[in-house]
Amino acid sequence: MVLRGGIGRDMRRRDWTGVLVLPCALLTALLLGAVLIWASGASVFEAYRGLFEGMCGSRRSLVETCVAAIPYMLTGLSVALGFHTGLFNIGAEGQFYMGALGAAVVGYAVVGVSAWIHLPLALLAAALCGAAWGAIPGWLKARFGAHEVINTIMLNYVAVKLVDYLVKQVLRDPSASLDRTPYVQATALLPLLLGADYRLHAGLFVALAAVGLVAWLRFKTTLGFEMGTVGANPNAARYAGMRVGGLIVLTMTLAGALAGLAGAGEVLGRNHTLPAAFSSGYGFDAIGVALLAKSHPIGIVPAAFLWGGLRHGAGLMQVHSGVSIDLVYIIQALVLACLAADQIVRGLYRLKPRGFIYVKL
Repeated sequence: MVLRGGIGRDMRRRDWTGVLVLPCALLTALLLGAVLIWASGASVFEAYRGLFEGMCGSRRSLVETCVAAIPYMLTGLSVALGFHTGLFNIGAEGQFYMGALGAAVVGYAVVGVSAWIHLPLALLAAALCGAAWGAIPGWLKARFGAHEVINTIMLNYVAVKLVDYLVKQVLRDPSASLDRTPYVQATALLPLLLGADYRLHAGLFVALAAVGLVAWLRFKTTLGFEMGTVGANPNAARYAGMRVGGLIVLTMTLAGALAGLAGAGEVLGRNHTLPAAFSSGYGFDAIGVALLAKSHPIGIVPAAFLWGGLRHGAGLMQVHSGVSIDLVYIIQALVLACLAADQIVRGLYRLKPRGFIYVKL
């Protein structure tokens, strides 16, 4: 459109339809899941009713969803921070295990101190153990160019088997009938937020604080800007005088610390001990959480609650309809597939292309 007098100008208007892609992708995944449920002969209504009730149908269900979301928030942040620097941290599972190990040992071995000292000490031990495990592939990449995907995958196996060996052979509680460490001291436990009837613990505040700190680091600090520059173009960052190798090591160290804190939450907040082979794949599910949140720290929170709700609601869905619990994993995969192919989702729902729209005035 040309203004009166023949004067024209270009105005740039951002396309905000991108915020609709996620709910549309979720809706598409649920519709495809409904087709699978119908094909199996089960009731779609009963299956999704059970899933919804398990996620947030009651106060207890909502609380349990929050409990399940805590490790997803921290491990999701771990993976998302790596994405920000152009690193694919597949090692959150191993860092999770090492953090749990550090929290458990400090939690039961340190005695005679107050909770004001013991609990922060156990959390610090978990963060340091996870950070050390994350720093190894970071240093290997910075020093030798070794790909972090291979190294983190291999270190996952090392961490899982190492913790399993230590729990069974070295740290095992001799009075226990199962392979586990001694219970942590009461002074090292994360306080319960809603009383003894609910399992929601103060790890929720730790996770939310971590979200705020990562958001501040990424968007308000020079260090966060340098990390993003390395992720966007490491050659340009090196030409600008940034220490690319040091930033890679630092990023993986911080990512490991976040995953280690997730392990501490499981030991100090939920189990109160470290059993052998205790993880349910939080470190691997964290990749899906980070992708769902588009690696944005604030987006990690709703993504983690969605993942935790699906995880907790799957059991009640199976009870109500007889549908296999594996259907939840199929729905999660479909959500990620729809997000990865967002142009297909945009075409289905007539959403505008992403990017900027230029309007001639």
